[in-house]
Amino acid sequence: MPRPLVLVLGDQLTPALASLRDLPEDAVVALCEVAAEGRYVPHHPQKIALMLSAMRHFAQALRERGLCVHYSALDDPDNAQALVPEAERLAALYGCDEIRAVRPGEWRLWQAMREREHAALPWRLLEDDRFFTTPADFGAWMQGRKAPRMEHFYRQQRRRTGLLMEDGQPAGGRWNYDHDNREPLPEALEIPEPPRHRRDAVTEEVLALVAEHFGEHFGRLEGFHWPVTRRQALVDLRHFLARLLPDFGRYQDAIRDDAPFLFHSRLSAALNLGLLSSREVCEAAEREYREGRAPLNSVEGFIRQILGWREYVRGLYWTRMPDYKRGNALNAEGDLPACYWSGDTELRCLSRAIEMTRDNAYAHHIQRLMVTGNVALLCDVSPEALCDWYLAVYADACEWVELPNTLGMVLHADGGLMGSKPYCASGKYIDRMSDHCRHCRYDPRRVTGPDACPLNSLYWRFLERHAETLSANPRMKLIYGSLARMGDAKRSAMREQAEAFLAALPRSSAWRQAGDEPERRRHLAGYVSVPSEETP
Repeated sequence: MPRPLVLVLGDQLTPALASLRDLPEDAVVALCEVAAEGRYVPHHPQKIALMLSAMRHFAQALRERGLCVHYSALDDPDNAQALVPEAERLAALYGCDEIRAVRPGEWRLWQAMREREHAALPWRLLEDDRFFTTPADFGAWMQGRKAPRMEHFYRQQRRRTGLLMEDGQPAGGRWNYDHDNREPLPEALEIPEPPRHRRDAVTEEVLALVAEHFGEHFGRLEGFHWPVTRRQALVDLRHFLARLLPDFGRYQDAIRDDAPFLFHSRLSAALNLGLLSSREVCEAAEREYREGRAPLNSVEGFIRQILGWREYVRGLYWTRMPDYKRGNALNAEGDLPACYWSGDTELRCLSRAIEMTRDNAYAHHIQRLMVTGNVALLCDVSPEALCDWYLAVYADACEWVELPNTLGMVLHADGGLMGSKPYCASGKYIDRMSDHCRHCRYDPRRVTGPDACPLNSLYWRFLERHAETLSANPRMKLIYGSLARMGDAKRSAMREQAEAFLAALPRSSAWRQAGDEPERRRHLAGYVSVPSEETP
């Protein structure tokens, strides 16, 4: 009788996983904590604690089902501290004849596993069917498309799944209600607090372990409140549906200085770990609309994020890697501003986004796109530097979702494959969609002078710098018309203001806080392989 070692990764914590179905009676299920996975970028301590606690709880649930489970703890003396070597050590220990694994969330791990498919102890790799589409499905959809836009993919997904469809047509007569979802927050609007989950002994032990081994990483552990079990994730889902979804749509682009979560679901981490399924979350949101408890614009906007955007970026990632990670269409080569690690900046919008990230391992999508992302874009930050930062600091950052969003959406470094234009903005946008500017020393109405918001001059410098590439873009015709009508003196003054800001901007040449190894950095970018003993 075959005896496989079934390797379950930290983002595959569901009994519905393909490798956990139809198990031979003698199978061994393995979950492995390894130091390499916590250190190849300096992951936020809350992110590490979330994954380790969720893994330990899931292992216990599998044992309660009667399965043979081996759990490699981080401080086990025999732990190989790298995923592939540790799995092979355990397979030999238990006398297994193969290792089974489901497609991981990162290309680097997928490649490391594929290299072992024909080893003496072979790896058998299975497709991850927890998503609405597979990479093969997405590749078939991409065939022959010169501009594979998410909106077209999303409409196909709606038709295929039947979500928010009525007699073959979109509910309400429109596919997309994004136009209704751009309202700034009223000043007196009350925002519900998220659930606070009880920390059991398992979670407390993990928090202590993470503090000991990863305490030097950017981020605080004190505010840890992530769901680490399916039961807790369902509490968060019910909270979102009842308290947040009705207002999610119209305020999803808003930012408030004292409110990190607003009406966002914060379900992405639980979805990525496997504690919730994308289908059950979408169907639950649709039910709120069908039963009259949430408006269509909110429900459609939320479902579009999961059924459309989440599936689209995953398909793009798997069909374009590893070349995708090398993209740098705008030739940005700057190091990350040092304030992305310290929060020490007079730009109030940026300092608050970084402080919220430090405290919560979270910032909502507009903070990521239009604050931390926009500043990095305007400051010519290298795609590799920003991608590593995003991957490190957010609890929901798996590379398959982080990389296309950062490189493609935020930095336009894929040359427009994901987005038809860069999402660049001046201080006026931040002033319109947030209350940050009233707390800031800079004036968003001024373009030059000591009190002028730096984003304004940086914005116009960016447009000038990339005019040859971007001015022919139909969606940017209006703004380039405004630039052309400006006098030479004004353009020169703005350019000087922007260059002076950039010259004085402290940068961090170490893209990771500690232990940065050049070979590993190149490996992460997909340029080279590293020896097997270095494979995270």
